[in-house]
Amino acid sequence: MKLSIIIITKNEEKNIRKCLDSVTWADEIVVLDSGSTDDTIAICKQYTDKVYETDWIGFGHQKNRALKYASGNWILSLDADEWITPELKAEILMTIQNPGNYVAFDMPRLSSCCGQYIHHSGWWPDYITRLCRRDKARFSEQIVHERMIVDGCVGRLSNHIMHASYKDLGHVLTKLNRYSTDGADLLLAEGAKSSLLKAISHGLWSFIYTYIVRIGFLDGRMGFILAVYNAECTYYKYLKLMMLNKK
Repeated sequence: MKLSIIIITKNEEKNIRKCLDSVTWADEIVVLDSGSTDDTIAICKQYTDKVYETDWIGFGHQKNRALKYASGNWILSLDADEWITPELKAEILMTIQNPGNYVAFDMPRLSSCCGQYIHHSGWWPDYITRLCRRDKARFSEQIVHERMIVDGCVGRLSNHIMHASYKDLGHVLTKLNRYSTDGADLLLAEGAKSSLLKAISHGLWSFIYTYIVRIGFLDGRMGFILAVYNAECTYYKYLKLMMLNKK
């Protein structure tokens, strides 16, 4: 069985080497870049000759593009700020040799925020489908929060992907602006409407859901920070949608 790793990138020089180091054992590494102006492409070419460049059309579309470049029987999709542990490597190699009736597998993801690994707040175990047979899966064509669509049974691995989600508060604010904009665009495409009241109520519920329902308070002060982040991201998403509705 041949395993291909697919990774999409843009200005990931601070993350990509750790990601690539963790998958040098794979049969093939495919990188699809969308306009990096830093050393991302140069670093990637140290690990693979299958580095491609294209424009940006959203996460789902981009990962489907990367999928077309892969030639392996099995695909493992990674983000540039993720990496594979030795334990997960061993489990993946064993699994693709004997997958049973499963054509894809999800796995838990352990993410960090500002240097702290988060075990509550809806961040853990955060099961995501990332390993699949090439001919049995594709990605939803969403601008943001894409997911793998599988034609068949999905199994579950026990070892986790590591994820450096937010490096610092500046990174948090940058992603807040990006995700709220992409989220508003996605809702607009679906025909959704918004108002100031809807933005406030959705934002408030997002805080309560993260901090209370998903016991974010057990993550200490970072749990509170994440609850506020989710509330603000939701608030601005619906506020931006309201402005788009007016246009």
